Amino acid sequence: MQKKQKDTGLVWFRNDLRVNDNTVLNEAAKQHKHIIAVYCFDPRHFQVDSFGFKKTGKFRAKFLIETVNDLKQNLKDLNIELFLFRKKPEHVISKLIEQFNINSIYLQKEWTSEEVKVLEVVKDNSPEGISFYEYYNQFLFHPDDVDMSFEDIPQVFTNFRKKVEKYSFIRPINFPITPQPIQAISNDTNVPTLEDLGFEDFNTHPNSAFPFEGGENSALNRLDDYFFQTKKLGVYKKTRNGLVGVDYSSKFSPWLANGSISAATIYWSVKQFEKEHYKNQSTYWLIFELIWRDYFKYISLKYGNNIFKIGGILEKEYQWKTDKNLINKWIEGETKSTFVNANMLELKHTGWMSNRGRQNVASFFSKDLLLDWRIGAAYFESLLIDYDVHSNYGNWMYVSGVGNDPRDRKFNVDLQAERYDVNNKFQKLWLQPTLF
Repeated sequence: MQKKQKDTGLVWFRNDLRVNDNTVLNEAAKQHKHIIAVYCFDPRHFQVDSFGFKKTGKFRAKFLIETVNDLKQNLKDLNIELFLFRKKPEHVISKLIEQFNINSIYLQKEWTSEEVKVLEVVKDNSPEGISFYEYYNQFLFHPDDVDMSFEDIPQVFTNFRKKVEKYSFIRPINFPITPQPIQAISNDTNVPTLEDLGFEDFNTHPNSAFPFEGGENSALNRLDDYFFQTKKLGVYKKTRNGLVGVDYSSKFSPWLANGSISAATIYWSVKQFEKEHYKNQSTYWLIFELIWRDYFKYISLKYGNNIFKIGGILEKEYQWKTDKNLINKWIEGETKSTFVNANMLELKHTGWMSNRGRQNVASFFSKDLLLDWRIGAAYFESLLIDYDVHSNYGNWMYVSGVGNDPRDRKFNVDLQAERYDVNNKFQKLWLQPTLF
């Protein structure tokens, strides 16, 4: 029987898988002599959704496993034991509460429906008197600092951007606090393998534009390389619409998505780069993209579950189709557009697609094929390494005419290919008959 510890706080990790600039972790460490942590590979995240796609596919699953392995070691260095389970949180957190005499649980605040429901069930299954402390931990501009209510979030991004740039500020990053170790703690839980989660192991495709591993250390290495070693940040605005290679964009989004790096860490590193080297449109533009990320989070805070509904936040009615044959041709890269096909094959074989590619294939899906945009969004959720619920559904609504685009544009995929894939380099890369 393990001895119960006094004054021990529990950190429940979800999409904040880092030790640096983690408010949840630091608030727990401020309040308690000892800290333990838990992460659950929730079986619900690996189930098939209503559209027939596994919610988390093999690419993000592998990236998550790498991330949690990294987190476990980084926490150990801070005297914090990470308990890992392939079970629903409501089935294991109550046992940790009892085992370690926990009375306080710290976690990142989430607001989308699935996460909210899970927290409610965890609370229902916990003993009376347990305090839950939730913190917004995933923004560039913290909700307390944006000087507007969620209801007042502007309908157009530019208005939001101008307001936060003028009236808000970015909080300084906080560094981890080291609690005291728990003596003789036993932990026989382990990070699962891909096979444990129902996948076959695989190697990263040689043509992948995202060959990186998951984890905070990998994220910080990428940041150092992209900013300070190669200074690619300095040409980001010129290259960000690229399609081929590792360095046309920062590639931070997968680490941002599962919280293994914070937006503020990236922001303050940009500021460091500007101080040490130079400031230009590219350094600003990377921050500009972080503001877009924030914006979609605020839109989901404002509109709640409407971001998942067929009419979107505009509650617009279109005659959407659910033609399985058309959907499969899109998925398999067998449409009339070779540009769309190349992008879809890249996604299928790597779990990655450029920003330019995403806009084009989503527009083609909803505006050319007239297919229910939520099916495309669900497929992206399954395949993308960098799936983020707010950005994914925000972007799909935007492109499909039910979101925040006041112009309701349709991409001409042929013209886009001529402009962004001038010599067909990208299409040749992915449409080779001997590639797979």
